[in-house]
Amino acid sequence: MRARPPSGLLPLHGKQIEDLRVTGEPGKGKPVRLADVARVTQEEARADSLTRTNGRPSLAVMATMDHDGSAVAISEAVQDKLPGMREDLGNGATLTVVSDQGPAVSKAIDGLTTEGALGLLFAVVVILVFLASVRSTLVTAVSIPLSVVLALIVLWTRDLSLNMLTLGALTIAIGRVVDDSIVVLENIKRHLGYGEERHEAIMKAVREVAGAVTSATLTTVAVFLPIGLVGGMVGELFGSFSLTVTAALLASLLVSLTVVPVLSYWFLRPPKGTPDDAEEARRLAEEKEARSRLQRTYLSVLRFATRRRLASLAIAVVVLIGTFAMAPLLKTNFFDPGEQQVLTVRQELQPGASLAATDAQTRKVEKLLGDTEGVEDFQVTVGSSGFMAAFGGGTDTNQATYQVMLEDDASSADVRDSLEQGLGELDGIGTTTVAAGDGFGSQDLSVVVKAADAQVLREAAEQVREAVASLDGVTDVTSDLAQSVPRISVRANDKAAAAGFDDQTLGAVVAQAVRGTPAAKAVLDDTERDIVIRSAQSAGTVAELRNLPLGPLKLSDVATVEVVDGPVSMTRIDGQRSATVTARPVGEDTGAVGVDLQAKIDALTLPEGATAEIGGVTEDQDEAFANLGLAMLAAIAIVFMLLVGTFRSLAQPLILLVSIPFAATGALGLLLITGTPMGVPAMIGMLMLIGIVVTNAIVLIDLINQYREQGHGVVEAVLEGGRHRLRPILMTALATIFALLPMALGVTGEGGFIAQPLAVVVIGGLITSTLLTLLLVPTLYVMLELRKERRAAKKAAKKGGAPDRAAAGEPEAAKA
Repeated sequence: MRARPPSGLLPLHGKQIEDLRVTGEPGKGKPVRLADVARVTQEEARADSLTRTNGRPSLAVMATMDHDGSAVAISEAVQDKLPGMREDLGNGATLTVVSDQGPAVSKAIDGLTTEGALGLLFAVVVILVFLASVRSTLVTAVSIPLSVVLALIVLWTRDLSLNMLTLGALTIAIGRVVDDSIVVLENIKRHLGYGEERHEAIMKAVREVAGAVTSATLTTVAVFLPIGLVGGMVGELFGSFSLTVTAALLASLLVSLTVVPVLSYWFLRPPKGTPDDAEEARRLAEEKEARSRLQRTYLSVLRFATRRRLASLAIAVVVLIGTFAMAPLLKTNFFDPGEQQVLTVRQELQPGASLAATDAQTRKVEKLLGDTEGVEDFQVTVGSSGFMAAFGGGTDTNQATYQVMLEDDASSADVRDSLEQGLGELDGIGTTTVAAGDGFGSQDLSVVVKAADAQVLREAAEQVREAVASLDGVTDVTSDLAQSVPRISVRANDKAAAAGFDDQTLGAVVAQAVRGTPAAKAVLDDTERDIVIRSAQSAGTVAELRNLPLGPLKLSDVATVEVVDGPVSMTRIDGQRSATVTARPVGEDTGAVGVDLQAKIDALTLPEGATAEIGGVTEDQDEAFANLGLAMLAAIAIVFMLLVGTFRSLAQPLILLVSIPFAATGALGLLLITGTPMGVPAMIGMLMLIGIVVTNAIVLIDLINQYREQGHGVVEAVLEGGRHRLRPILMTALATIFALLPMALGVTGEGGFIAQPLAVVVIGGLITSTLLTLLLVPTLYVMLELRKERRAAKKAAKKGGAPDRAAAGEPEAAKA
């Protein structure tokens, strides 16, 4: 016999193991072979799990992506390896991919790319319609690819990949990055129409709007700063999203103030027929603008709003009240998992069911999967290779999990309904659940019940389970405490000690009789094998275990052997026993289900010492909404400080912030009209709106202030500023809206989980905020400035001088 290697492995053949010498009787010198006292055989280890793919025995291999990996790249690399691997395996072996995130991500990226390209086209068409000039349109449109390229360079320097989030951010930013260039180019085009010299016109036009576009862009960028304060999954996900949008917007500002003026100097010319005399050219251009139907309609409405200021304010208040009234009607959720190409089916039989019994029932489900339309491939794993129970095999031999890969054109909802209906018609298969595999995050509700006493916990968990099951909007209600498995309990009695047995020695004897005791490992024919020692008399039933001989005694003489029920597992949270009741919401409004669930839990009278807390998707959703709500407040505060610095006033920034709540009017209204739930992506859209809707108001108020500095009265400055800013405000709003329209409509249906809700929110908010920016903001400005002038007039009167009626704005008011 060779000395045992340090590793504990015996490099022997099967015959050599039988020839191992065992020490004989002292003094006799006669060797005893292992084969003389034991039967040595080579057997297959008992399986504690089975795997089949499309009904055939298989081996499952999983590739896990690390934190900086690319799902698409890994998927493509694996697919490239498969043909060579199939050839190497030979003998009719097949390799089947039953779960792959790569194609789904690739489809989403392709969908976002297509929707972004369509959005770019729509934005350019809007610019072309308004400017009616191919040259002007091209000068403006060049800011889009330049801004995107600069943003991609930032992503590259930050080692960020082009994924669904970053590409979605670029797609969403396409409509917004052109805004600064539109404002700059429209102003340049207007000054050229006034007959000014080209260089002077461009310089004057850029100086006129540079401060406004800079402030407007910085306010939009500033709203993304608080996202860094949002913790958890939301902050982790949308950190790269916010960085991408920020980079694109800052790039658009740079392009609008540098590239656009240069291109304008090269390509733009004054309109044909422009007089050489600058004053005459300006007069004719102003008259032409004033004759346009758009300006005439807008000025008549604006004059009414500034004249009937209280009525205008009352209408705005009514709209705001309507906005608050819409909020309770919204559906809410955490994330929309979207269309899935992989479904997960879980099957569970009665606790204690053997692997063979479970396997027999899984074949029924496999036949159903094979006959279900829309299913391409499926894999089942029966049992688990986890820890062994004391007796009876794996703790979850009564469970099976299926990965179901759907065909490309199959609807996951339809296949899911078909499977649930078919599973309900099968007998003896236990309980089954069908869930969207590879979905984003868990969409299940859960209630965690805690208690120090096991019996109290069981009663409380059952109360909670019944309460959850009584809800209308949930299905697949389960409690992990409800699972128990029969166990064989062996407890030493009073005779055990006298016979020389304790718990440890009894455990070793029982283990050898039931499953054997691993003693060592050996290398047999270049293959590592476990060496397991079993008793000569094995025990396959409780009666055989009771009669297990221990010398002159039987096991039942020194121990109590009985079958008892025990939990499959026991979980403790903060030192207390706990149980989790889970349920799957039906429909999209998980927020409403969560509210009903909270009401049910609050109404329960739990046993003393037991508590119940809601977790799962409801907890995640509440936490995300609370964090994003704080982020919105922080964004408003940051925007306000930037506006104070821009206008050097406290009152005027407050007027600009009025447009923010009215953005919610359109956002909530469009969510209700389209039936889109308010989830985390929609909340991110609301956060973006805070910055976007203020930008138009900044451009408007900035020009009004410029007219005021030139000596115009309040109402006159408002009318002139509104008239000149009408076209760029409408252009920027419509360019953003039409750029997001393909995403909101879900043209490709593969835009990822953030695209559609975010686009719907931004479009709806822009529609209402633009209308109110053009009407309500000027009205509030007039009210504020006229009040300031009246106060100034009163102060002048108190000092002894007669107040100037014009200073009080009375002729303007009459004129308006």
